[in-house]
Amino acid sequence: MSLFENSEYQWRETYFVYFEASKRPSTASLESMLTELNSAYELLNVRSSDDGEFESLTLISKDDYAAMDLTCVATEEMQEQTQELADELKENAMPDEKEMVNRVRDSTCRLEVYHFEQLVFVGASGSEDEPDDFMDPGSLLVVLNQIAEMCDGIVVDPQSSSFL
Repeated sequence: MSLFENSEYQWRETYFVYFEASKRPSTASLESMLTELNSAYELLNVRSSDDGEFESLTLISKDDYAAMDLTCVATEEMQEQTQELADELKENAMPDEKEMVNRVRDSTCRLEVYHFEQLVFVGASGSEDEPDDFMDPGSLLVVLNQIAEMCDGIVVDPQSSSFL
């Protein structure tokens, strides 16, 4: 079940990690890396292809009041979207980021990381209808960095058309 379907979590942002399909991680290696990062991470709904390549999982970081849905995509449609995003990145890129734009453009695989905030209603603000903000983005940043390192990938914020 996706966190989009879980009323305890609210979507905050999406990030992409672009890389070559030949560097797509196995499910076992990704699970191992994530549990080494933080043994408190809870991994759910782990899916892999018949040959063990990573397809998707849900990561819950209770300490951060956050969670992530991770999905790997390598389709023609993704590659068309990548070309459009690369054009946008090129417009906003600093001179030293041109090589990163080219690497994104040449990528054949994308890991999508959907970041969610756990909604916590404690009534501290006087109303139990408004959630309090406890989320720490630390787990997101660490996970994105480690995945990019594992896949020799480039992290992109598609909302702002910028690199992370």
